[in-house]
Amino acid sequence: MKTTGAAYSTEDSDARIREILDAGDQTFEELDYIPSSDKLTYSNGFYVYCTALFIDIRGSSKLPESHNRPVLAKIYRAYLSECVAVLNQCANCREVFINGDCVSGIFETPSKTDIDSTFFRAAQLNTLIKLLDWRLEQKGYAQIKCGIGIDYGRALMLKAGYKGHSINEIIWMGDVVNQASNLCHQGNKGSRKAIQVSPAIRQNITRDDYLKLLDPIYDKELRFSDPSGYEGDLVGVEMNAWIEEQQAKQTPKGLDLATLLGLDSPQRGGGGLINSYQSMQKVPKPWL
Repeated sequence: MKTTGAAYSTEDSDARIREILDAGDQTFEELDYIPSSDKLTYSNGFYVYCTALFIDIRGSSKLPESHNRPVLAKIYRAYLSECVAVLNQCANCREVFINGDCVSGIFETPSKTDIDSTFFRAAQLNTLIKLLDWRLEQKGYAQIKCGIGIDYGRALMLKAGYKGHSINEIIWMGDVVNQASNLCHQGNKGSRKAIQVSPAIRQNITRDDYLKLLDPIYDKELRFSDPSGYEGDLVGVEMNAWIEEQQAKQTPKGLDLATLLGLDSPQRGGGGLINSYQSMQKVPKPWL
């Protein structure tokens, strides 16, 4: 948010605080879909079902030890640019956020095929890091590891900021956002795999070829309990095949990621082929 330099008044501040706190609870409506942000004011909000997807870099604080600032800027720009590109291609992705080295997206997923599609984007993000690491290695730069987290549930959609001064943002609050963020922080941490999936996401995935690639995670202190989550080191098959083809050629060429990711024709629902990065077993063709 860009600042305006408007003078601060304690009296005006108190009036805004009282106006916000005096707002009625009925102004927070529960919906099964994500409404247009134009319907938000400074006094209302919406409880909506959505899917939250997060990715961030493991050990990013150590990158300055390996590279100077211009190189760091190149690494972060490449990473952030293409993470946003992967999320932005989806017609059901309603918001994309960048916070440091964390990129997140809020997806409208009213049907289970929409959750399939969002889960597929998690695999594409993981494949993207493989592509980026290869290009970083070619330049002699440090490679990166990322964690990815995804969850489904209700979130509170709010307009927040400085009323009357055009300084505002749409913010998303609730367990689904917090859980996706926490899962992201577990990805590629210790022995954990890159993509961390909540039980709610796993229960709503319809594709058997996706489900068989997820391994359950059990709480060591709760024996004989249901899995606390699921994980996988998954890649998009078509993306991965393209990367391996380019690596085999060993001749750097322009990267047509728009075509590779399908940015020219946004898709809503379903998803593409996914494989385990470790096994790379063949899976059936997607319905798309």
